[in-house]
Amino acid sequence: MTDSYAVADADPVATVLSWLAEHPKVAMALGGPNRVSGILEAPWPHLRVTAGAGGDLRNLSWAIEPEVALEIYGDPGGWPGPAALRRALLMCAVATAELTDAPEDPMRPVVSRVRPSGMLIDSPLATGQPRHILGLLVTLRPSEASTRR
Repeated sequence: MTDSYAVADADPVATVLSWLAEHPKVAMALGGPNRVSGILEAPWPHLRVTAGAGGDLRNLSWAIEPEVALEIYGDPGGWPGPAALRRALLMCAVATAELTDAPEDPMRPVVSRVRPSGMLIDSPLATGQPRHILGLLVTLRPSEASTRR
């Protein structure tokens, strides 16, 4: 028997954040480990993974397609430049898309599709700190373990 409330356990932000935090190419693109989280913090550059504003919850019972926002921040002093931040953010997006080929983990939602929701945006903070943003639509469903009750 399956539990339709298991859709609430399919957390796209936690899924993407944990995947990217462990991804070796993301660490390389960002200049080292421990540069992926859900908050704005050093060391720079830093990738922040948050809930996006868009997506589709469909019928709330199986596969949903929420938006996850990837935000990359440079140092408050202005480095690295826009081209380097853009490149690093695109590498993080490609690494996110690799979730579709990841072996199934009974504790992690199953991701079947990752696609951009729009364009990559250069959007510095009011302080001048560099920031680029990219939204990704992540189609996922609850893991088998969370649907069995």
